[in-house]
Parts: sequence; structure tokens; C-alpha cells
Amino acid sequence: MVQRSARSKKTLLERESELAAVDEALTELTGLRVDGAESQGRPYDSTAQGRPHGALLAVAGRAGIGKTTLLGEVRRRAAARGCTVLAARGGDQEQRVAFHVARQLLQPQFAGAGEVDLRDQLGSWYDIVGPALGLCAPTDGAPPDPQGLRDGLDWVLTHLAVLRAPMVLVLDDAHWADPESLGWLAAFAPRAEQLPLLVVVAYRPDELPDHAEAFRGLPGRAGGRPLDLEPLSALAVARLVREALGGHADDAFCRECWAVTAGNPFETVELAAKVRDRGVAPTEEAAHLLRDLAAAVKGSGLAARLERLGASAVRFAWACAVLGTEIQPPLAAAVAGVGREEAADAADALRGARILTGVETLEFIHPLIATGVYRAIPPATRVALHGQAAWCVVDGGQGPAAAARHLLETHPEGDPWVVQQLRAAAAETLRSGAPDAARSYLARALREPPPCEDRATVLYELGSASLLTEPATTVNHLRAALEEPIAAPDLRHRIVYRLSQVLAHSDRLAEASDTLAREIRVTGDARVKLRMVAEQFMWDAFRADEPDHPSRSRRMARLADRLTGRDLTERYIIGLRTWDAVLRGEPAHIALHHAERALAGGLGWAEPDRGFEVPVLVALAFMYADRPGRTEELFATGIADFERQGWRGAHLSFAYTLLAYVRFRRGRLAEAEDFVRAGLRLAERVGPGTPAHWYAVGVLVEVLLARGRVGEATRIAEHYSFSAPFPAAVVFPDAQTVHGELLLARGLTKDAAAELAAAGRRLEPRGMRNPSWCPWQLHLARAESHDAPERAVATALEAVGRARQFGAPSAVGQALRLAAEVSSGSARLKLLEESVTHLERSPAAYELACALVSLGTELRRTGSIKEAAEHLYRGLEVAVQCGADGLVNTARDEITAAGLRPRRLHSTETDTLTARERTVAELMIQGRTESEIAHDLRLDEATIVRLLSAVYRKLGTDSTGLPTALKPT
Repeated sequence: MVQRSARSKKTLLERESELAAVDEALTELTGLRVDGAESQGRPYDSTAQGRPHGALLAVAGRAGIGKTTLLGEVRRRAAARGCTVLAARGGDQEQRVAFHVARQLLQPQFAGAGEVDLRDQLGSWYDIVGPALGLCAPTDGAPPDPQGLRDGLDWVLTHLAVLRAPMVLVLDDAHWADPESLGWLAAFAPRAEQLPLLVVVAYRPDELPDHAEAFRGLPGRAGGRPLDLEPLSALAVARLVREALGGHADDAFCRECWAVTAGNPFETVELAAKVRDRGVAPTEEAAHLLRDLAAAVKGSGLAARLERLGASAVRFAWACAVLGTEIQPPLAAAVAGVGREEAADAADALRGARILTGVETLEFIHPLIATGVYRAIPPATRVALHGQAAWCVVDGGQGPAAAARHLLETHPEGDPWVVQQLRAAAAETLRSGAPDAARSYLARALREPPPCEDRATVLYELGSASLLTEPATTVNHLRAALEEPIAAPDLRHRIVYRLSQVLAHSDRLAEASDTLAREIRVTGDARVKLRMVAEQFMWDAFRADEPDHPSRSRRMARLADRLTGRDLTERYIIGLRTWDAVLRGEPAHIALHHAERALAGGLGWAEPDRGFEVPVLVALAFMYADRPGRTEELFATGIADFERQGWRGAHLSFAYTLLAYVRFRRGRLAEAEDFVRAGLRLAERVGPGTPAHWYAVGVLVEVLLARGRVGEATRIAEHYSFSAPFPAAVVFPDAQTVHGELLLARGLTKDAAAELAAAGRRLEPRGMRNPSWCPWQLHLARAESHDAPERAVATALEAVGRARQFGAPSAVGQALRLAAEVSSGSARLKLLEESVTHLERSPAAYELACALVSLGTELRRTGSIKEAAEHLYRGLEVAVQCGADGLVNTARDEITAAGLRPRRLHSTETDTLTARERTVAELMIQGRTESEIAHDLRLDEATIVRLLSAVYRKLGTDSTGLPTALKPT
């Protein structure tokens, strides 16, 4: 970066407190004390000083107040202490260039590395962060979601901070940083305290844009407040003036300089330079000239000063202002329309006038000058220069993405070349992970406007770019695209698929289904029609208000039975047939048969232009059929697919949440809680009220109820508004049923009965009668047993019959156990004995523990103490292994009531960590995230979460207590 201040190596005036804060932060970072201004010590050694202690320093102040000079001193002092320094600054003209700041910071650290070296350094993040940082071209696959890209950038910066510690990151003019970079740094900066990383940012508080809300509160979140730079005093201004003009400058003259500049350091230095250049004597008699001289530093005075340099210099300065920062003289000459020699003369003149600095690369001497020159360009000329800059940039081989910011400043003229460049820039930017920037380019292309034959394509691309961030806008664009004349059938089909997808993800499933139904009627291509039928089947399967579920189910069964699975569309239909069999409670072996058929030819979770819903449903079918190991194998593969694509938002949230549900049904409650909380954290990063929230909160409430933490489950439900109105989409576990369970656990039996009966009225007409998928009948029976015990028994026994039809031992065992809960006498005992028999053949450990404790309790009441003891002791041991704390207490109370003594449990747990668990725990203490640890150890994130769960369970702590609980080896 070109140095912008001639005073960078001179003493900063009246900045002692700010420099003291910098020195303190550098000392905490490096462990090196300083004597005077220079470092005295040894190279960085993290083992010698314990955990690294970074920090965030924010420097705030108005333009010209000295932020850049202060940051220059930060860089100098950091380098003197042996720190690696990353530096960048925002630019007024580069705010719309995605990742402009991130590239300045990180790209130099990989300079000169070839593809092989880059892949080795970045590992699995290469294809995700490489395009955003300009290290490689984007791939043709689906782009990463913004959160996945941020996670990748987090990993890169964390990795560099540890590898090249200690490190100082300096960002100047943060108010002009592009939204993508600023959002990433605002989220990352508070983590600096856990790393050998000092982050120093400078900005103008009154010029922070709307998208900088997260950044605006950053210093407070990081535990500090901004260092607000104050104007210089009259004494400091006098010193600056005398340094520039000599010690003979009298007091009255210096005092007038202070009054004219209001203590602004930049304006003071520039004013002194003007006095020297004009040959004005620095005396009281000449003080009246200062206001006119100061006016030449900016505004109209700057424009007049520039005009005096001649037309070529003016044109060249305007071209430089349009290009922004790091200006290449040949490019500026081309934009200005002047020859090489003429451009060189203009640059010399502008350097002499203290407007530009630099030789190989030009910069304005201060952003105030750049802004003043840019604003002085006549509007029509400014538009023309941006258009010329776009053409020159493309002609120079920098590509459409570099030209796009200039085209945004031009007026629409119906130019196909402009549309072509903006579309190309949007495609590249979208694949790099910046959908907002891509959307702005395509919106401008639409205003150009494009040729009639391309308008539908532009609308489709615009809708695709808005998919993740503005679903309502996406719907409007895609519907408008369908209204356009479309010559290519394939384009129309892609628009329909995308429109139905975004409608479904916006909880507008009926509209998604209707959109496909209309297109199916007019589509002639049989394979395309089959694909649309598959899509319609899928969205109807998720509709809670589908009017004719039984008819669709029959049609789908007939179709699926005829298909061989020769392509992905056929396998999707077979997969949907699998899920329909599960919902309807057909025998489990039928569902498993279709699941294996769907998987036979491959069913990837990240297929281009396909959703991940069907592969997930097929995987869950194995869980409901008591083959959770197969489910987890498929989930591990699917999560790896998501992570390779950089899909770390809603996709990964769903995967973790549903994997938690698998663990819950297996009775591994502590691991289930860890996974679902990880899923909920990801859902919160995506945004509130999304389907991912409903899934995650529902599973978390289920897990907490199973662990006996009713109060916490209630607080979670209230915090996330987990109550009516429930989503139009089918979620699992069924949200309304889970809410009914929660009401029941709180003792609100009448409210619970009403909620669960409403769930039944919603699901019964749709043929969703498998109690393994949704046990609403079983919980309704429990709620009814207080006021209508006979009806409760009938309700429960009907659910038992449905469970027997499905045939999975876990389903039958759970149904029998809950039916026993509303029964009495010998019938209760018989139901519990049969429940234990079934559950012993299932993977449902928590259900088995419940059945054993209930059976032991019933035997105790009948006086069969010996048999009761056997079941109670065993139930207690299984409950402990499951992490079902509430059930553990119940079992112990029953053992005491039976007059039995506690028995030492033969737990499989040990307080000794495995080598891998200890490694993961130590990396966690160092401040690494799950994704970073997974990359370093070459494991998937699901495995890391599982290992951490084991660590917390064995040590009896959580992440906050880990540093204390982990004993040194």
C-alpha cells in the first residue's frame, strides 16, 4: 500500500493515550516490553507466555483527524516487535466490489503460491474461499452460502494468526469497506482475544453505512470502546506549522492556523504547505490570507487549484478519482483519453500540487482530496468516465467483475454489451459467495434493459441471486420471468423448478404445488413432466394442509412401483414413496425395500438444482425402521457433501438437528443435546423464524423433556415462540405434538389434550398414522386419562395397533409402554412386560430405560420385590448411560421405596480421555472452532461435535469450564 502521509515517521502530536493503548495491546500480544519506541526482547514464543491474548482496538474520528497516521505508527511498532502485519483500507469507489478488503488482507499471504501449494495450505476450503480471495477461478457447481464462506474466511485468518503469530491486522477507512468484508470482520473480530491477533480498525463514525450495523457496536461487544481522536490543541498546531515553515512563524500566525483548521492535522499540514508554496511570510500581518489558502485544500478551492494545472491534469485527476485506489498510470491515461507522455506530465503536476502521490502505483494524498476531486467532476462527465473505465478495464483483461462497479454508475442505454458484462460479473460474484453484489449487478442489467429475448434469462438469474436472502423478491422476479416470451423450453423449466423451490422454502407449499401442477399440464416432454411430478410429490409431502393426501399416495405408489431408478428423478420418486410408506405406517420392511431401491443408483445431498429433502427423508426412514446406524452413515456422507460445497447455514443446521434426533431416538441424550444446540446456533445465524428453527427447537424440547429438564424446555419454547401458529410445512418431530408433550409435562392436561387432539385432526385425514413418526395418539391418551380413562385406553390401544402394523420393535415397545401408563391392574403389567421384550430388540435405549423403570415400579407395587429390583437396577443403569437425569432420579426413588440398597453402576464411561478426545479438547481451549479442528484433524464436523460431547460428559463440564477441568497430561 502506498504511504499517504509525509509525517508517518514523525512524532504523533497529542496521541499519547492512544499510543499507550497500542503499546499495551502489543505487549499483551507479544509479551515484549518496549524501551522508548523500539522493541527489546526475543521472537514470539506462545509457550513462554501462556495462552495468546489478542484484542480489538477501534479508532474513530472525522476526516483528516489523523487516523491513517496513527495506524501507520501501529504498523511500524508491530513490525518492530516482529509481528506479521496484514493491512487494508476501504475505498470510496470500491465499496461495491465484493471482498475488496478481504483480498487486500489475505491475498498477499499466499502470493506466489501455485495451485498445488494453495490446495495444500487451504485444504478443503480451497474451492470455497479461493474464488472470494481471487486465488482461483470459481467452480461451476453451486455457490457456497454466505455463512459457509464466512466460516472459511474465519478458518483462513485463524490459521494464519496461529501459523504466523503474533499477528496484527490493520484496517483503515473501514466505513468504506465492502459489505461482504465488513460483515465478516465484524463477526470475527471479537474472537481476536482468543488468538495471537491484534485487530486495529479506523473509521468515521458519522459515515458508517446502513449495512455496518454489526460493525457499529463492535467495540462494545469486544469489551472496549473506540479511541476517539480529538482535534489538536493550538500548541500542537503551532508545532506542526513551525516544523513546516520554520521556528520563526509567530504565535499570532500559528493561532490563526489553528482557528482556520479547527485543529485538524491534515488541513494544518496542507495549509502550511500552501503557505510555503506561495511564499507567504508566517507573520501576524499575513494571517488574514490563511482562510483563502485553506479553502484551496478542499471543495471549490481544490477544484480551482486543479484547473490551474491545465486541462490534461484535470482530465487525468478525474480519471484517477473514478478508478479509486491503487491506480495504474497506463489505465488512468486510457480512461482520461491522454497519451503516455501527456499522462506522465499530468501525474508530475498533480504530485507537485500535493494531489497525487506514488510513481508505479498512484494514490491520492488523502481520501479528502480524492472525494473532493470526484465530486468536482461534472455529472455527465463522471458518468462517461465510468463507462470509459469499464471498457478499459475489460479491454485490459481485468474481467467483467472489475468493470461492474463502473457500469453501476452509468445511465441505462439499452446496450447489449453492458448487459453481457453485468451478467458475467454477477455469475462470477455469485459463485464466489457474494449474492448481494450479484443481485445489484443483475438489477442494473435489467434496467439497461436487456434485449427482449434475454429478459427472462436475466430475471431468472436475478431471482437465483436473491434466493437465500430475499425469497419474496425472488418469487416476484421468477413469476415475471414466466410472463416473458421464452424460446428455450429448458429455461422455462428451470424457472419453474426454482420458483416452486423458493415458494416451498418460504412456507408457501400450496403455491409451490400449484405452480408445478399448472406447468405439468402444458409440458410435452415426458422426462421433464416426470421431474415436475416428482417435485410436486415432494412439496405435497411436506404440506400440512394437503387436501387429497390418500389419492396422491396411491398415485405415487403406482408410479414408483413401475420405475426402475435409472436416473435421479426416478430415484427421487422412489425415495418419496419410501417416506410415504413411513408416514402411513405401512410395514417397515416395505419402506426399507423402497429406501434401498432409491439409494441403489446414488442419491447425493448436494446435487445441482436439486434439494436435499428427499435424501434426508430416505435416510430417516432407516431410523424409524430401527436401523439408525445406516441413517448415521448416510448423514455423515451428506454432511460431508454440504461442507464441500460451503453450505454451512440452513443446510448444515438441518443436518445437525436431524442427526440430534437420531441420537435422541437411540437414547444418547447428551450427544443429542450437543448436536441440536449446534444446529440451533447455525439456524440463528441464518435468521429467525425459518424452518430450521422449528426443527431445532422441536428436537431440543424433546431432548430436554427426556432429560427431565421441564423448566428449561419451557423457557426455550417461550424464547423461540414455539407455539401456535405452527408452520404450514410438515416438520419432524411434529411441532404441535411436541408442544402438546410440553404442556403435558407441565401438568396442563386440558390444554395438552386440546393441542394433541388438534394435531390428530390435522394428520388423520392425510393418512399420517404411524405413531413411530408422530405419537400424538399416545400422548393424547395420557392427557385424556385424567378425565376420561376409558377413552384414553381405547386411544392408546388404537395407536398400539398401528405400531404393530408398522412393526419396528421401537415403535411397538414405545406404544405398549405409553398404553400401559393409562391402563391398570394386570393389563398394565402385561403391557409393560411386552414393551420391554420389544424394546430389548430395538436401538431405543431411552425408551427401554423408561419401560424397565415402569415395569420395576409396577412389580414393586404388586409385592414382587426381587423381580422389581432386577428391572429397577437395570433401568437405572441404562438411564444413566442415556443421560436421562430425571429418569435416574425416579429410578433411585423407586429403589429406595422398595427398601433396596443402591448398587454401584457398571458404567461404560470413564474419566480418562482418549488421545483424540484430549487433542480436540486442547484445541478447543486454544479458541479453535469445531470447523477449524475438523479441518486440522482431517475429520468431519459431526465427529468433532461427538468427541466434544464425550469430553464434556467425562469431565462433567461444558466449554466454559473446559480450561479448568482438563488436567495436564
